[in-house]
Amino acid sequence: MNHRMPTSSPVFLIAVVCTAQVLAQLGAFTFFALLPTFFDAWHLSHSEAGILNGIIFGAYAIAVPFIVPLTDRIDPRRIYICAVGLTICSHLGMAFIADGFWSGLLFRALAGIGWGGTYMVGLKALADLVEGPAQSRAVAFHAASIGIGGSLSFVLAGWMSANIGWQGAFQFSAGGGLLALLVMVFLVPGRKPAPMDSHGGLFELIRAFKNRSAIAYSIGYCVHTWEMFTLRSWVVTFLVFTAAQGDGQPNYLIPTVVAMLMELTGTASSVVGNEIAIRIGRRRWITIIMIASMVTGSVVGFAAGAGYGAAAMICLIYNMLIYADSASLTAGALGTAEPGRRGATLAVHGMLGYGGGFIGPLVLGLILEFLGGESVMNWGIAFAHVAIIMMIGPLAIRLLKPGELPGDRS
Repeated sequence: MNHRMPTSSPVFLIAVVCTAQVLAQLGAFTFFALLPTFFDAWHLSHSEAGILNGIIFGAYAIAVPFIVPLTDRIDPRRIYICAVGLTICSHLGMAFIADGFWSGLLFRALAGIGWGGTYMVGLKALADLVEGPAQSRAVAFHAASIGIGGSLSFVLAGWMSANIGWQGAFQFSAGGGLLALLVMVFLVPGRKPAPMDSHGGLFELIRAFKNRSAIAYSIGYCVHTWEMFTLRSWVVTFLVFTAAQGDGQPNYLIPTVVAMLMELTGTASSVVGNEIAIRIGRRRWITIIMIASMVTGSVVGFAAGAGYGAAAMICLIYNMLIYADSASLTAGALGTAEPGRRGATLAVHGMLGYGGGFIGPLVLGLILEFLGGESVMNWGIAFAHVAIIMMIGPLAIRLLKPGELPGDRS
């Protein structure tokens, strides 16, 4: 496949890889957006919903240690193309085959494997093509593309479901994946990885785990992603519950629109946060943001009793705080990786991060189930568990003292 546009412009490379990522992410949160629909259509319990919410991240966490280290030996672009093909199959399976918990679990897991082969692999492809001081900003823009795709995923899923049914929403998601595949095939140049001086496989992962700086950022990313995906997975269901406690939601601010705004404002927060981290110090910024998000996370669930507008606003603020250190953490892990082991380092980073992303939504569902279902108090307790988990992040930063990146203020 040598039909690609020849160019070495960093701006062009960042633009096309990020465009592919937006398109690949158009179906990322379709299930989350339609979760209230699946409660009725598939007769789900809260624990089953938690499993279906989290399995995409669990499959991601299992897949990345096998997929991402391959990018140190194989052109990441080739791996990306295969993974986005799997993503398309998962969306089509949801649209045409899935009819309950177990079949949904299968296709949600396939989506997680596909995500594992696009997000971190796309980031590795971009990092290989864009070197030097621009790399940290490239990471931030790549993270932003995930947020843009996710925001569109929420609002398009709600609109498509309302007009042509939930199956049509997943068909549309598959179309986005197909466009992402075409962008990577025709516009992103391939690159042969440099020869390595080690044995690969498990050895590379062990070396990545021994990288004190990178692992500190990855531990922070684990609890960050626990928090992020707990909110993402459950926010539409939470706001539907909140609306039912009062006079409903405004027509212009329905839960899927709030979720879309969360992704858009979060994306901006991630990019701006990385710039602030460069100026005031990465460790300092991450610690400040994690403490602020712990405080907000401890009250967000209780906001259901304050009315829909207040709850929606608190969710937006909380989400911006969550995102504010997202790019900073990933750029930190990537920037402190050994040059020949970026793929292995990103594999560990993704495994820890999305392992947290799997457990968080599941734990919230189990808490709601244990407490007897949805109420203002139960939502408050369920979300507050995240604030306790988040304590691990600042502790890891303080104890392991990860390195700053070139250009960061010490």
